[in-house]
Amino acid sequence: MTEVRQVTLDPRLDLLALINGFQITQAIRVAVVLRVADHLGDGARSAGELAALTRSHPDSLYRLLRALAAVGVFREGKDRTFMLTPMGECLRTGSGTPLGAWAEFVGSSYVWQAWGHLLHSVRTGENAFQDLNGKDVWQFRAEHPELGALFNRAMTQFSIAGAEAVIRAYDFSPFRHIVDVGGGHGLMLAAILRAHPLIRGTLFDQPEVVAEARAVLAEGSVIERCDIVGGGFFEAVPEGADAYLMRAVIHDWKDDEAIAILKVCRRAAGQAATLLLIERIVGPPNEMPGTKFSDLNMLVSPGGRERTHEEFSDLLGKSGFELTRVFPASTHNVIEARPR
Repeated sequence: MTEVRQVTLDPRLDLLALINGFQITQAIRVAVVLRVADHLGDGARSAGELAALTRSHPDSLYRLLRALAAVGVFREGKDRTFMLTPMGECLRTGSGTPLGAWAEFVGSSYVWQAWGHLLHSVRTGENAFQDLNGKDVWQFRAEHPELGALFNRAMTQFSIAGAEAVIRAYDFSPFRHIVDVGGGHGLMLAAILRAHPLIRGTLFDQPEVVAEARAVLAEGSVIERCDIVGGGFFEAVPEGADAYLMRAVIHDWKDDEAIAILKVCRRAAGQAATLLLIERIVGPPNEMPGTKFSDLNMLVSPGGRERTHEEFSDLLGKSGFELTRVFPASTHNVIEARPR
């Protein structure tokens, strides 16, 4: 998570920009819900035109857009006209680097409220979302399918740039069958199969999640080489593959739950199989704010944590694996492990 702000020589103003960062989050979310970037896809429009297209109050929409233009999301021209910037392009449906669903998800009230309960987590060590809602975030989204669908779209969008970085960082060519455990709609697996035509894949996630995966796999022209299996990774995962992949799964869970998931994978994997975790790794003091704020997000919402290299090694060791190598892949890493 990177703050959009102007760095000054005044520490008070720099701090103020951080304090007020929530305002930018909500402004971007509103622009996404109104599909402003889509309406600017063919060129500049006036605030009045955009108000008519989005059924918004003209002056209030202008005030929103000029604020977002001031931080580089849009660009304001003469006579209250606006156009897309490279950042704004990421909010457009069909963008090659999409973040619109992520912005809408992060700005959703239930995510927002959990962060507002951060003090409870810091004081008690308990999960803020659970305390606030009386249930975990997974059950909450299952009871609100529209929120679950938005979360899955956000995860798919967030995976696009990450998938390219992973493929550049790690050589998947020795494998012949990869199971993507908790693979969502299959974007990560589709990218790997597209880059390696000799590999077969199995996409594994909850039945209601993988039900939406066929379109992603078909768009990637890999549907013929991929099986889609629904189930729960606390019970069992498909057996017999030579590689088991999990992207941003383990960080969602506390240690005992993460170990339970990894032990299920260990039972399914043969002695020669490889486990690949695509995760953030907590770095040295005073560095990598994105990972450390992601760790706070794990604390308040799903209840998991981001981990250091040593913590991953310990977690894997307790699950029957040995950490062998780590390959940096942009904001994440490919953590390679093998059965002990």
